[in-house]
Amino acid sequence: METPDIVVPVREGAANPQLRYALRSWAAHLPHGRVWVVGHRPSWLHGVQCIPTEQIGTKYKNTTVAVRAACEHPEVTSTFLLCNDDMFAMRPHPDGMLVLHRGPVREVERYYTARSPGTYFRGMRETAALLAELGHADPLSYELHVPLPVDKVGMLKALDIGRHLDVLHKRTMYGVLAGLWGEQIEDVKILHRAPRFPADSPWLSTMPDSFANGHVGAFIRKAFPEPCRYELPGRR
Repeated sequence: METPDIVVPVREGAANPQLRYALRSWAAHLPHGRVWVVGHRPSWLHGVQCIPTEQIGTKYKNTTVAVRAACEHPEVTSTFLLCNDDMFAMRPHPDGMLVLHRGPVREVERYYTARSPGTYFRGMRETAALLAELGHADPLSYELHVPLPVDKVGMLKALDIGRHLDVLHKRTMYGVLAGLWGEQIEDVKILHRAPRFPADSPWLSTMPDSFANGHVGAFIRKAFPEPCRYELPGRR
């Protein structure tokens, strides 16, 4: 069985320090083949494949375009790890990436209802409604800030079915249609600067502010102080 490539949609912008440290963590702890950045290629990258895409839509549309481009590229492995640029592997994963989910969408909806529902929440409900029409009345959510193993054919099918939704929850659409199941965890995204975060978690994820100014960001930077093979020497 081939070792899966990593695919990471990257927004336009020069610095992206979260991507730098995410790459360091993947190089250290996550078995993979090649790394593909889709969208924008920061100038400091080295030894990374790139699939350029136009970023002229919302962030949801842009990432959907990026995932489709990766699935349609003949050199990307048939199964790849779909990552974001803010997912940090804090422990070794010698057996590769497991399938993880967040539990039923109905439970995740309660979490977002208690906050300020917006575009993301609408996309969650519309995706769940579409899955219900397809016979999945109580779907699981795969919208976690951890890598997701993705089969290219299955993801393209999911994207085609959900193409009319402007905020498609594509990880969930794919995971449910593919029958992935997997292990349930809480999301690992740390939104705040405070020192309260699970330092023993095998995965962490951050917001730009919590990475730059929070205790969790300092923790991640301390864990991976040295450049990895995906960085040009001396380039910031």
